[in-house]
Amino acid sequence: MSAARTFSEAECRVLRIMQDTLPDSPAPFAAVAAEAGVKEEEVLALLRSLRDEGVIRRFGAVLRHRQAGYGVNAMVAWKAERAGIDAAGARMARHPLISHCYCRPSPVPDWPYELYTMVHGRDAGELERAIAEIARDAGLTDYVVLESIEELKKSSLRFF
Repeated sequence: MSAARTFSEAECRVLRIMQDTLPDSPAPFAAVAAEAGVKEEEVLALLRSLRDEGVIRRFGAVLRHRQAGYGVNAMVAWKAERAGIDAAGARMARHPLISHCYCRPSPVPDWPYELYTMVHGRDAGELERAIAEIARDAGLTDYVVLESIEELKKSSLRFF
């Protein structure tokens, strides 16, 4: 096991900013640098080193779908043959109303669903049409729609 990394005060300022929403800017890392009082090259070097060390894996966007006008959302669990699951998932992931698509082997014998999509719609009709279209395009007929009732959490863990 390696020793815990220590961060300078400037690195902590950068990381505090990076844990929040990136600035809406053509040069977001320059904006982070300006706010933290460091150079853009320092921000990029810190992030590269953390990536190279395996501390961070990626940056990802968080869609606040309700704020974007998508008020109806559902997790759809799909039954797909193991041999075709990657191809079906790849087709599904291209659909514009899907934000997440992933495979999770089922640990439960009576739950045959291993492919999951998060589908968003502006209303119930759009959601229903999208799911039917996705099923048709992927060639899958056995699925369960789990509609979102309430959004409970939309935040990330904070370290600094």
